[in-house]
Amino acid sequence: MSTPYPFTALVGQDDLRLALLLNAVSPAVGGVLVRGEKGTAKSTAVRALSALLPAVDVVPGCRFSCDPGAPDPACPDGPHEAAPGAPRPARMVELPVGASEDRLVGALDIERALSEGVKAFEPGLLADAHRGILYVDEVNLLHDHLVDLLLDAAAMGASYVEREGVSVRHAARFLLVGTMNPEEGELRPQLLDRFGLTVEVAASREPDQRVEVVRRRLAYDDQPEAFAARWAEDEGAVRQRIVAARALLPSVRLGDAALRQIAATCAAFEVDGMRADIVMARTATALAAWAGREDVLAEDVRQAALLALPHRRRRNPFDAPGLDEDKLDETLEEFGEPDGAEGSDGPEDDPDPDGPGGGGQPPQDGGPDADGGPDVPSQGGAAEDTQEDPSSDTRLPSGGGEQAPVSAAEPFRAKLLSVPGTGAGAAGRRSRARTEHGRTTGARRPQGALTKLHLAATVQAAAPHQRARGRSGRGLVVRRDDLRQTTREGREGNLVLFVVDASGSMAARQRMSAVKGAVLSLLLDAYQRRDKVGLVTFRGKAAEVALPPTSSVDTAAARLEQLPTGGRTPLAAGLLKAHEVLRVERLRDPSRRALLVVVTDGRATGGAEPVALATRAARLHAAEGTAAVVVDCESGPVRLGLAGQLAADMGATAVTLDELRADSIAGLVQDVRNGQQHQYARRVA
Repeated sequence: MSTPYPFTALVGQDDLRLALLLNAVSPAVGGVLVRGEKGTAKSTAVRALSALLPAVDVVPGCRFSCDPGAPDPACPDGPHEAAPGAPRPARMVELPVGASEDRLVGALDIERALSEGVKAFEPGLLADAHRGILYVDEVNLLHDHLVDLLLDAAAMGASYVEREGVSVRHAARFLLVGTMNPEEGELRPQLLDRFGLTVEVAASREPDQRVEVVRRRLAYDDQPEAFAARWAEDEGAVRQRIVAARALLPSVRLGDAALRQIAATCAAFEVDGMRADIVMARTATALAAWAGREDVLAEDVRQAALLALPHRRRRNPFDAPGLDEDKLDETLEEFGEPDGAEGSDGPEDDPDPDGPGGGGQPPQDGGPDADGGPDVPSQGGAAEDTQEDPSSDTRLPSGGGEQAPVSAAEPFRAKLLSVPGTGAGAAGRRSRARTEHGRTTGARRPQGALTKLHLAATVQAAAPHQRARGRSGRGLVVRRDDLRQTTREGREGNLVLFVVDASGSMAARQRMSAVKGAVLSLLLDAYQRRDKVGLVTFRGKAAEVALPPTSSVDTAAARLEQLPTGGRTPLAAGLLKAHEVLRVERLRDPSRRALLVVVTDGRATGGAEPVALATRAARLHAAEGTAAVVVDCESGPVRLGLAGQLAADMGATAVTLDELRADSIAGLVQDVRNGQQHQYARRVA
C-alpha cells in the first residue's frame, strides 16, 4: 500500500518496537531477527519503521545512494564532485525468498566484459538498501549461500561482486531486519549470531487488546490516509526522538562498571565468542541515548542482555530459547558497583517513559505491563520417570497397554545416510546434486542468463571460428554462441521421513531410550544437512503422522520425546502411511528426493495376515525406488533377523543401532586394519 500503517498505532509488541527503534538510532547494533508465529504484525512493524526514518541526502544520479558529504571513493558511479545533495525518503527494500545471487548483489554483464572490455554492472538489492532498511521475510527459508552473502555485507558495510577476474565493490550499510516462523525451521547458530538483536513475538491473549488490534486494522483498511493522519503527530514525535537520540549517541558514556556487567553476563551465560559483548555494549549505549541520558545504567545492560543474548545461547536446535532472568539479575547485582556510583543507586529513569511507540500514544485498554523482556516459553517436556530399570532388555507382551514416554538417550554423531544418484533439489549437505555452487564438473550452453562462465570451454568453442570472424591482432573474438555455462555438482537436502515402531515389542525402557537417542541423533544430523523431516509412528491398531514434513527438527524432537509405546505392531500400516506421506510430498516438491528411515525390530503382529501385508507394503516402496534404511533395533543374544528381511523386501540398507554411529566399532576396526597395512607397506619399502 502507498500509505504504510503507522508505527505508533501498533498495539503491544513492546520488545519488537524497541528493538527496531534502537537499530534506527544506532545501525551498528547489527539488525533485528524477529521470531514468532504468523499474524503477529512482524512485517507490518518493519514496514511502518521505514516511514519513521529521517530522509537521507544522496548524490543526484548515483545508483548507490552515496552521501554527498562523504561519497564512497570506490563507488562504481563515481568519482563524485562536490555538489548539493538531493533528499529522498529512506528506503525499505524487501528480499524475496526465491531471489537469486545476482538479484541480491548485482549482475555483471560477462559477455560485454569479455568481448568489449566494458565493466557493465547492474546494481542489486544490496545497493538499493544502502542507507535504508533491508527486510528479509522468512529468512530461515532463504538459501544458505544468500544468507552468507547478506550477513557478510551487513558486517563489512560493503558488497563485493567477483566474476571471472572482474570485480565490483560498493558500499552497503543498511538496517537488516529478518523475520521467521520457528515452526518452519531454525537458522544455523553461526548465522543467528550475526543478527544483533532478537525478539520473540506472539499474539496477545488479552481480549481487550485483541479487540483494539482488530478495531485499528479495520479502520486502517477502510481509510488508510485518514487513519494515518490521526497518528501523524505521534509519528512526528517519534521521528524527532530518533533524530535527537542519534545526535546524543556519540556523547553517551559507557563506564567500566557497565562494561564489567556486560562481560560478566556474557560469561555467565556461556556465550561463544566476543560478538555478544560488543552488541550488548552498543545496545546499552543506544538505550541510554533513546532515554535521553548520557550515562549507561544497569537497567540498560539488563535490557540489552534480554535482546542480544537469547539467540546466542542456542548451540543446537533442541535448546530452548530465552534467558533465565533470575540468573541475569544475580549476575548484574554481583558485578555492579559496590558503592552504587553507577547503575545501582542511580536515578530511576525509565529508558522509554512513553513506551517505544513515542509520546502521546493513546492508552490501550488491557495492554500488558512492560516487563523489559520478551515472553520466554518455559522449557517444558514430557514427564520423566526417574525410577531405575533393570539393565536387561526384557520385552513386554506385544499386546501390552500403553507405557509412559521414555526419555531419549544421549545423542551421538551419526554416520552419513544418503540417497543414491544425483538429484537437483534444494541445496543442502546430504546427497549429490546438480547445484549452482560446488565443484565444477563440465560446461553447457547457457539456458537463459549466463551466471557462471566456464572460461576454458568458451575459448575452446570460439577458437575454431577466429579466421572466419576476421580476427586481427592478438585478441580473441568471442560471440554469444561461444559462451559456456559452468555445470557444478554439490549437495542437496532431502526429505528424511522417520517411521518409528512404538509397539509393545519396542517398549522395554532401555531399548526405547536407545531408539529415541538414535532418532534424535539422526534429527540433529538432518538439521546440520538442511533436510526436511517428518515422523510417522505405528502401534496398536494403526499408524499416524506424528509430524508432517517440516524444516523444524526441534518440533520433531519434541514429538519424539512425548511418544508413548505399547500395543501390537501394525508394521504394514506404518509403511503404507509413509507411502502416502511421500506421495503427497512428491506432488508438492518434485525435486526434493526422499530418504525413508524405518526404525523397528521387524516384528509384524497387528491386523489380519500381518506378515504378508507388511511384505507387500515393503515391496511397494521397493517398486517405486524409494531410498530407504532399516534400523534394526533387535538386541540380545538371540535375534530373529526380521528387520534384515524387511530391508531386503524394501530394497533398503539394514543397519543396527550401533552401526549408526559415525565412530562405530566396524569403522574403528577398518581404520585399524588400514593403519596396519600402511605400517607393513612402510616396513617392506
